[in-house]
Amino acid sequence: MIIRTRLAAGVCALLAALTAGLAFPAGAAAGEPTGQDAPKVDLVLDVSGSMRARDIDGQSRMAAAKQAFNEVLDATPEEVELGIRTLGADYPGDDRKTGCKDTAQLYPVGPLDRTEAKTAVATLTPTGWTPIGPALLKAAGDLDGGAGSKRIVLISDGEDTCAPLDPCELAREIAAKGIGLTIDTLGLVPTAKLSRQLSCIAEATGGTYTSVEHQDELTDRVNQLVDRAADPVVTPVATQGADRCAAAPTLKSGLYTDREEFGQQRFYRMDVRPGQELRASVSVAADRAVNPGYGVLMRAVTSKGREIVRGEAAGNGRTDVISTGLRYPKAESDDEDAPAEAVCLAVSHSFSAASGVKATPGLPLELTVDVVDAPSQAGDVAAFGLGRGWWLLGVLILTGFLAGLVWGWLSRWRVAVWRTN
Repeated sequence: MIIRTRLAAGVCALLAALTAGLAFPAGAAAGEPTGQDAPKVDLVLDVSGSMRARDIDGQSRMAAAKQAFNEVLDATPEEVELGIRTLGADYPGDDRKTGCKDTAQLYPVGPLDRTEAKTAVATLTPTGWTPIGPALLKAAGDLDGGAGSKRIVLISDGEDTCAPLDPCELAREIAAKGIGLTIDTLGLVPTAKLSRQLSCIAEATGGTYTSVEHQDELTDRVNQLVDRAADPVVTPVATQGADRCAAAPTLKSGLYTDREEFGQQRFYRMDVRPGQELRASVSVAADRAVNPGYGVLMRAVTSKGREIVRGEAAGNGRTDVISTGLRYPKAESDDEDAPAEAVCLAVSHSFSAASGVKATPGLPLELTVDVVDAPSQAGDVAAFGLGRGWWLLGVLILTGFLAGLVWGWLSRWRVAVWRTN
């Protein structure tokens, strides 16, 4: 297992700060923002009878959802077109065929009138079935058209009651249409079965699943997802790493996606000229059940296999995404015609599949790479991850040495006084 170190943490933090404002050249960048249309979000809320349960901060699940929705509506960015769809809100009977058609658009996707949307939410009463599959199909239709980002946020407290229409398979079909729609799911006080179903739905479209047991958690998470829809859409470029440096694809600055099987190592190549700095980060996601205890390792190596620098991180099963990164500044050269150095990025992870879980396809990874002008004192910045902190380390060492001398002198003086007395 790969062990996290202070050095890796420092590199990751520095990389995150540096890449936050990363701007790729228009002509050479991969993964450019796309779509000028308004982002669209459809909030799909379970209003089935089980939402009457009073187990969220002393109130019913329905009351917690209403309060969360009101706060989300207040905080929704102006540029986001938002709608609300319900499932199980209207039919209280026992006829399964009718109950599995019980989904309706409570508020249409479009420019948000906060007062009107809140009024509509206030009318909701827990009623019927849980037709998740039919609701997702209708929600996908609500978001049809336009090139902006599209996101469904599904909130449910129970698994689908309308099988054999499997909502997970339905989500895969939606993803296969290539319409760029993401489904995020939230489970209210979920059971293990509900968590598996909602996780599968989210994973099928590249979304996220979140377990919620408190009203403020629900509010915060839905707000995050709505805000995320307003962010510029960046489409990663699909690439395929090689099993050795010599065969690695040469990448330009940008965002890339690939898959890496268990126990596999993938290589990607970047050309770095004297006076430039390579910055790279990688995230590996566990899109299926994996054993606890895992890590990810990224190394920058020369074409001959010599390691230059590395970044590593470890996890213990409490998160399904793990990331690390590195920086490599190449010193200036007196030769203006000095050739670029081929640097290979070797990515590996120590995830292992849980019992009965398919090992293929590999786990999804996302790779961000950039080559920029290096700092004026590149060697100092990259030195053991300390950068210009060497002077602080020296001060701490000197302070400790002097403190030790003073303490030793005082101790001897006190002993001498005690003996005299």
